Amino acid sequence: MTDVHAFCSALPGAVLTFPFGEETAVYRVGGKIFALTGVDRAISINLKAEPADVTGLVDTYDAIERGYHMNKKHWVTVQLDGSLPEGLLEELIEDSYDLIVDKLPARDRP
Repeated sequence: MTDVHAFCSALPGAVLTFPFGEETAVYRVGGKIFALTGVDRAISINLKAEPADVTGLVDTYDAIERGYHMNKKHWVTVQLDGSLPEGLLEELIEDSYDLIVDKLPARDRP
């Protein structure tokens, strides 16, 4: 199973912050959030997704639901229970990261 902390931290320009307290790891790029997860017990991760993809992901995978405490049109919550096909979690994290980077001004992109 992927170590979401190691994976998120390894992305270019990714910064770990704790704006919601020391139990919630918030990963940012260019000052914008692309992932949120628990620090000690990462049982789920919130990720940004294309609105067109959110419904399909939620309908296809039991481990994916609309973003918990997030804009449900743009965010998904992924349960880290090992039930997703291999490579999908990493792809979703990269997609979330890319959505943020693509909207950053060129000077702020890593």
